[in-house]
Amino acid sequence: MQLFKKISSLWATLAICFIVVFTSINGVFGSHKIYLDLQSSSAVSVKNVHRTGFHFQPPKHWINAPMYYNGIYHLFYQYNPKGSVWGNIVWAHSVSKNLINWINLEPAIYPSKPFDKYGTWSGSATILPGNKPIILYTGIVDANKTQVQNYAVPANLSDPYLREWIKPDNNPLIVPDISINKTQFRDPTTAWMGQDGHWRILVGSLRKQRGLAILYKSRDFIRWVKAKHPLHSSPNTGNWECPDFFPVSLQSTNGLDASYYGENAKFVLKNSLDITRFEYYTIGTYDTKKDRYIPDNTFVDGWKGLRLDYGNFYASKSFYDPSKNRRIVWAWTNESDILPDDEIKKGWAGIQAIPRKVWLDPSGKQLVQWPVEELQTLRKQNVQLSNKRLNKGEMVEIKGITPAQADVEVTFSFANLDKAEQFNPKWADLYAQDACAIKGSTIQGGLGPFGLVTLASKNLEEYTPVFFRVFKAQRNYKVLMCSDARRSTLKHSEAMYKPSFAGYVDVDLVDKKLSLRSLIDNSVVESFGAGGKTCITSRVYPTLAIHDNAHLFAFNNGTETIKIETLNAWSMGTSNIT
Repeated sequence: MQLFKKISSLWATLAICFIVVFTSINGVFGSHKIYLDLQSSSAVSVKNVHRTGFHFQPPKHWINAPMYYNGIYHLFYQYNPKGSVWGNIVWAHSVSKNLINWINLEPAIYPSKPFDKYGTWSGSATILPGNKPIILYTGIVDANKTQVQNYAVPANLSDPYLREWIKPDNNPLIVPDISINKTQFRDPTTAWMGQDGHWRILVGSLRKQRGLAILYKSRDFIRWVKAKHPLHSSPNTGNWECPDFFPVSLQSTNGLDASYYGENAKFVLKNSLDITRFEYYTIGTYDTKKDRYIPDNTFVDGWKGLRLDYGNFYASKSFYDPSKNRRIVWAWTNESDILPDDEIKKGWAGIQAIPRKVWLDPSGKQLVQWPVEELQTLRKQNVQLSNKRLNKGEMVEIKGITPAQADVEVTFSFANLDKAEQFNPKWADLYAQDACAIKGSTIQGGLGPFGLVTLASKNLEEYTPVFFRVFKAQRNYKVLMCSDARRSTLKHSEAMYKPSFAGYVDVDLVDKKLSLRSLIDNSVVESFGAGGKTCITSRVYPTLAIHDNAHLFAFNNGTETIKIETLNAWSMGTSNIT
C-alpha cells in the first residue's frame, strides 16, 4: 500500500492518554484499572454543580488532544460512552472552528479488530503528503495488555469533519520485540520527516525503571524499523507515557512544524511519568545524524526537572497550528474526588485544560505557555482596579463579575525586596509543593504571601488561594507560586485529593513586579505566573462557594505593602458543546 511517496510538509496533532486516578504523598497516581461492575453504569442524571463552563468536557461520562485540518480543529480523546469510570474506551471525536465551541461526533476509533480487540489506547496524528491525515494509536491485543501500534485513515477525505475512520487489515504496524516490555509500550508520537527522507516516531516505554523514548523509522509510513538506540532515555524515571518531541524557535514566539531543521531552533522532549503522574520536559539539541536528543546541561532530566504544569495536568500533547503559525499544547485534567461512586453520582469525569500557545522563553531556560487568544471571545462583564495598596493582612473583594466563572489578570508590585524571607536551604531538596504546604497562604511572611483568593465562600470557610512568596537565597531571590486546595471544600472524604500545588518562578525582579492570570471555572483554577513561566492547574469542589455564592479576593499576608498595579477581571461566558 503505497500511501506516501511524495514528501511535502507535515503538521502534528493529537495525543491521548488514559488514567484512573488515585492519590499519593507526592502526586496523582493512576492505573488503567477497569471497573467491570461499574464501567457501563450510565448516568441517570448529570449534576451541574461543578461542571465547567468554558473548559472542554463531553455532556456526560468519562473523558481523558488535537489536529488542525482544512480549517477545522479536531479533538480526539479517550472516552467511555457507557459510564463515568474507566472502561469501554473509544476514541471520541469533536470538531471546532475556533477551539472554543465544539460539535460532538460519533467515535472515530473503537475496538473492532484482532489488533485492538481489548482496547484502542492513545496515539497521535500526522498530515501526510497530499494533505492526508493518518492516526497512529496503541492497540491492546489480548487480556494480558500486550500493546502494538496501529494506524487508521479517513474513509472520506471530502467530509470536512472526517467522521469515519478505517483501520486497514495490514495492522499492526509495530509489535514489541523481545527487548521491549510489551505491556509498557504505547503512545506513538506525531511523525516527523528526517533529512534523509525517512519518517520517525517515538513510542514510550521503560527498561529496568529507565524511561525510554524508543525511535522507529520508515520510508513509507507502513514498514517501521526500530533504531539501534532510543532517541533518549533516563534512569530511575519509570515508564514514559505520552512522549512529545518538537522544535521551538530561538527567535520568536511562532510555532514550528515538527519537521523543521533550521539553525535557529532548539528541541523539546516531554514525557508523562507514570510513577509521579506529572509531566516533565527538557530543552536541548537534536543530533539528526546520530538520531540522538541531548538535553542542555542546565536541565534536570527526571523527577526534579521542569514541568509544563505543576498541578493537575497530564497526558499533554502539542500540535502545530499553521492557520496562526503557533504551537498549541493541550492536556487532560482528571477529577480529584476520585472514588468511582463520586463520578457515577456526578455523571461525568474529566475535562481538558484550556489549550495553550507554547514557545521558548528568550532566556532559553524554559517554555512559556499562555491561553489561546480565542478564549477572550468569552469575556463579558469587566471590572478594573489600579494603584490599590494592600497592607499586611488586607483583602479586597473583586465585585461586579461572576467569580465562579471568570478570567482575572493582575500585576502586583512592591517597593523593595528588603523584607523577603530567608530561603531555607533544606527546601532545595524538597518539591516546591512541600515548601508551599509548610508556609501556606495564611502564615505571615515578609514579601508575601500575596495573590488571589478564588472560589471563596463569604466567610472563608472554603477558598483556593493562588499566590506568590518571595525568598532571599544565597545569591538571588526565589519566587514560589502556589495554588493551595487544602481548604477548597468542606466536603470530607478520605479519597478527596486536596494538594498544595506549587512551582518556583524563574523571573527577574528588577522591576519589582509579578503578574498572575487565573482562569476560574467552577471546579478548576488554571493559573499562569509571570506571563506563563509557571503554570498550575487545580481541581476543587466547593460546597458553599458555588455559582452566585462564590467570591473572589485579592490579598496580602506579608509585612511588605503590596500594590495592585492593574487588575482586569471578566465574567466568562459558556462555550457551546453540542
